[in-house]
Amino acid sequence: MAMTQRRDFLAAMTAVSAAAALPVASLAQGIEKKALTIAVGGKNLFYYLPLTIAEQLGYFKAEGLDVDIVDFAGGSAALRAVVGGSADVVSGAYEHTINLQSKGQIFTEFVLQGRAPQIVLAVSTKTMPDYKRITDLKGRKIGVTAPGSSTNMMANFVLAKGGLKPTDVSFIGVGAGKGAITAVQSGQVDAIANLDPVISMLDQQGLLKIVSDTRTLKDTEAVFGGPMPAGCLYASGAFLQRNPNTAQALAAAMVRALKWLQQAGPSDIVKTVPESYLLGDRGLYLAAWTRVREAISPDGLLPEAGARTALRTLQTFEPKLAEAKIDLSKTYTNEFVRKALARIK
Repeated sequence: MAMTQRRDFLAAMTAVSAAAALPVASLAQGIEKKALTIAVGGKNLFYYLPLTIAEQLGYFKAEGLDVDIVDFAGGSAALRAVVGGSADVVSGAYEHTINLQSKGQIFTEFVLQGRAPQIVLAVSTKTMPDYKRITDLKGRKIGVTAPGSSTNMMANFVLAKGGLKPTDVSFIGVGAGKGAITAVQSGQVDAIANLDPVISMLDQQGLLKIVSDTRTLKDTEAVFGGPMPAGCLYASGAFLQRNPNTAQALAAAMVRALKWLQQAGPSDIVKTVPESYLLGDRGLYLAAWTRVREAISPDGLLPEAGARTALRTLQTFEPKLAEAKIDLSKTYTNEFVRKALARIK
């Protein structure tokens, strides 16, 4: 980002500070882009639950926004939508902002949804009943939500730690719902990197042997060696510069959703999400929610240590990133969330 652009961005942040103290109705009058599109990859996953809550409980509308959420098979497809201009904002994995910067594109996270990835890498007990170590996956098919998505990145990292390169396996996009379940049940894939409730359903059926699990903070720390930010809202630096009040309204709606989730009971969740999210098993969905609940960010803030962990993780299996000069301060900002937290009690 050029010096002039950075100066304009900081000025926008200052303007947002003043706007954040105003009543919602007053703030809505200053929103630059009331109708906007958010791209997401696998909306039914707990990874993106805060987005669904903000939508279902009317928090976006309460902030003066008309939000259209478009669901894709995986995060990489959602990313292409915003880069291509068919979406304004992505609800996706934070690490994409780092990859984009290495390609000369500045995209910035501005509200965190998850403080743990919730991704599980597991092998199929059907096609690999004798699995013992990562190297057994060489030449095998691994199902991910979509090639290039956060599930793909997590699998790449675990493979690298075990001595394999991404090219040693074949990655197949299976989505984040019934398609993923069918892929394992039918033996189309030998392993899968996916999230709940998909993983819990397959595990309950005895179809998986879990290799690496990041559904809790403790497990995430063990896998990545530090805090690992996950789902977030991110947009281009240009979008945030042009639409600071819009971004502020989005952040406020998401903070409201995160606060609601901190107080909600399992039955509240089931009553709020669409029936299709349950994948036909209400009890399993509730059990899976209990398992991943702590992975949801309590406040929407992205920790600096988390950004460093994400960069270090990507550098493990992407040599070009090890050589690139990444400015992590351009990959995220907590300014919008801080203003929202000051206004929303």
